[in-house]
Amino acid sequence: MNNKELVKYFYETIVSLNLLDKLSEYISENCILKNGEETFSIGLNGMMQHLMALRQTYPDYTMRILRQYSDGDYVISEFVMQGTHKGDFMGIKPSNKVLEIVGVDIDKVIAGKIVEHGGAANTFECFWQNKLIKPV
Repeated sequence: MNNKELVKYFYETIVSLNLLDKLSEYISENCILKNGEETFSIGLNGMMQHLMALRQTYPDYTMRILRQYSDGDYVISEFVMQGTHKGDFMGIKPSNKVLEIVGVDIDKVIAGKIVEHGGAANTFECFWQNKLIKPV
């Protein structure tokens, strides 16, 4: 698989089917998280914790890649995450609604593994449209 195919397979299959036992095949032990100009070491364990936390909020969530672009080792993926809101999320009580959240992930792939991850999900728009948040 090339880098785009690997990233797409990771999100649409490994993540969507919750195949956490296969995570080490796609995520580097030394994986870092990029948040703007900040860098955090999360490793394989941190990525697993992140995915497990998402499952607590959206137990049935899946990801679908809409478009991808690559530049060298980097793959940029526009995605739709769909899942039933069954757990608290940043103080927002479960709505039991099926939500669709769009976003962009930026992953760096070296030697067949994701070594750097970052991106953003547009939760505000989704929560606003579904009346889960209100004006102040």
